[in-house]
Amino acid sequence: MFVAIGIMDNAAYRSFLQVLPPVEFACVYGSSLHPSNCDKTTMTDYIIGVADPKQWHSENLKLNKHHYASWMVHLGGERLITGVADEIGVGVHFNPFVSWNGKLFKYGVVRMHDLLQDVHYWEKFYLCGRLQKPVHIVVDNLDVNSTNSVNLRAAVSAALLLLPSEFTEADLYAKVCSLSYMGDVRMLFAEDKNKVKKIVSGQFDLFHSMYKPFLEEYEAKKLLRLSSIANNQIHISQDCDLSVDYSLVSALPPSIRNQIIMKEGVKEKLRETGRAINDTRSRVREEAANCLQRILRRRVMVSSARQAVSGLLAVGAVNASRYLARKVTKAWKSWR
Repeated sequence: MFVAIGIMDNAAYRSFLQVLPPVEFACVYGSSLHPSNCDKTTMTDYIIGVADPKQWHSENLKLNKHHYASWMVHLGGERLITGVADEIGVGVHFNPFVSWNGKLFKYGVVRMHDLLQDVHYWEKFYLCGRLQKPVHIVVDNLDVNSTNSVNLRAAVSAALLLLPSEFTEADLYAKVCSLSYMGDVRMLFAEDKNKVKKIVSGQFDLFHSMYKPFLEEYEAKKLLRLSSIANNQIHISQDCDLSVDYSLVSALPPSIRNQIIMKEGVKEKLRETGRAINDTRSRVREEAANCLQRILRRRVMVSSARQAVSGLLAVGAVNASRYLARKVTKAWKSWR
């Protein structure tokens, strides 16, 4: 379910990992995967999963102490690094602006248990959001590739609940992409306002490769109807029928599914698939969509705020200013 990358690119992505302690999982994400990205100054972004972050950082400090903010190294080492990530952030410690072999890298280290929990249950809706967009898997000792299919199916279902009865393939991917930016505090001042559009247009073929199996699955289940239009895109139509709503809600993670059903009082309506009138159908879809948006917005807002504070502490004053300046500059350009 992940993006296929050429052998030469895969070798290049693996080469950086050789300077780090062994990892259980690693993937590359972000603008470096853009097929037409020739910007040599672009930072290559990694998510790295390890069994025990404290032990891993202890080993990495011996190998690459210069990757970390000096204050964290001197005041607490691996204990402080993992403490800030877990207690203030969402369990991920990022080391940005790592210079190696003439290129810049950023890598985020997370406990494998936390990664899998977010993929399965959207508890923090942070890493699962990353994995709903194109990534290239480099190391996968625990078969996260297969596990992520649950996350992708849930993302498609969530997007469908938020979309009208007819839309394009690009609309679907834009909605999927936007899920992890709902309520993101960075979107207020430090992100390109056209970010979602640029991600989808720049990586459309990669999105198509990721989500084609789920579109075909939902078409086979009569949840969608697919037809081709210009530019090899797919036109999609869906029935806002209660049986369809029930199938889509059922594909969401349990805690979100239960909140939608119980809070909105649509449990009985969703069961009455044969006796509903059109007005009831539209109201159930609208109620489910509104509830879903509120839940995701709340989770993303909390996680993005916590991670922003954790990130600023983790990288130190100089790198924090450097990173924030880059983000704000890009955001400012998009608003002009």
